[in-house]
Amino acid sequence: MLKFHHIGLPTDEKQPGETYVPATKVWVTDVVAHPYRVEFLRYEPDSPTTGPLRDLPHIAFETDSIERELEGQEILLEPFEPMEGMRVAFILKDGAVFEYMEIDH
Repeated sequence: MLKFHHIGLPTDEKQPGETYVPATKVWVTDVVAHPYRVEFLRYEPDSPTTGPLRDLPHIAFETDSIERELEGQEILLEPFEPMEGMRVAFILKDGAVFEYMEIDH
């Protein structure tokens, strides 16, 4: 079962409270601190993230199985750990970017 987690919006402007994710060379904001669960993403110029994942907004869902959600999908970014206790992956479906997250609670 999927549970809505946040929406992600690319930006070129520095945001208050950003945290750096070395794996993708992106600065992100805390979705829990935003009243509408918005995550702003500011990519470093040399970020390995390209294409729709970098250019388009995304919608993120929490799942208990990333592997199940990725079956048969167009994967933009294979599962990785942006922080301890969390795995994420991104797909392109119907022209939109989706993020799936497994979180150890």
